[in-house]
Amino acid sequence: MDLGLKGKVVVISGGAGVKGSIGETILQHLVAEGAIPAIIDRNSRGFEYVNEIQKKGIDAIFCQTDVTKAEQIETAVQIIASKYGKIDVVINNVGVNDGVGFEASYEEFMNSLKLNMVSYFLVVKYALKYLKTSRGAILNIGSKVALTGQGGTSGYAASKGGVLGLTREWAVDLIKDKIRVNAIIIAESWTPSYDNWIKTLENGAEKLQSITKKIPLENRMTTPSEIANTCLFVISEKSSHTTGQFITVDGGYVHLDRALLTE
Repeated sequence: MDLGLKGKVVVISGGAGVKGSIGETILQHLVAEGAIPAIIDRNSRGFEYVNEIQKKGIDAIFCQTDVTKAEQIETAVQIIASKYGKIDVVINNVGVNDGVGFEASYEEFMNSLKLNMVSYFLVVKYALKYLKTSRGAILNIGSKVALTGQGGTSGYAASKGGVLGLTREWAVDLIKDKIRVNAIIIAESWTPSYDNWIKTLENGAEKLQSITKKIPLENRMTTPSEIANTCLFVISEKSSHTTGQFITVDGGYVHLDRALLTE
């Protein structure tokens, strides 16, 4: 399906995740649509990804950035805008469920907020004048933890709750500029980091089975590709009258009637 993203400059934070991560999968889907990805990430594998993308005949840029540092985000956005003269879309995808709970220090809690929420604000803040010119779109990647809680991860939960609040606030703020702002909420998705976590558990296979049994649609996890497909639809003009929405891609895990889980 042609989503009309060809030639669109899409800033994606956290886009240099490992192969198969949500960020990297969104990146590859953008490339398949002919968009120009502008990756903001601290991991140097972004250089490798850009090299691979350019070999496919599609332009891309990587700005190695510590997104907990405001000045580095500002510089990255300036570099992107200087190269392309525009920014059409921002996808805020950074997210680390870091387990910062009550035992953590004040500094650790604040660092969790900086990484998982404040970085979203800063990327949009510095990209905003370009988005106003392009009448672009903003997509925030959220988590079920914002709605359900998890336990032991106050920093991440507060951040992702804040991301949903920012999504609605920005949708109101920017409606006069015809900038659409939405959020994707992810629950249980089979990513390399999820796989690694399962492998740390003594009863990993049993834990995985107990989780998938609780996902109503097909009793399986959401794939990163399914999440990426929804992301691209939401940022495209195919979704031109959708703003301020929380779109949950989770096989009904968060919202559907628990009676569905009765064996």
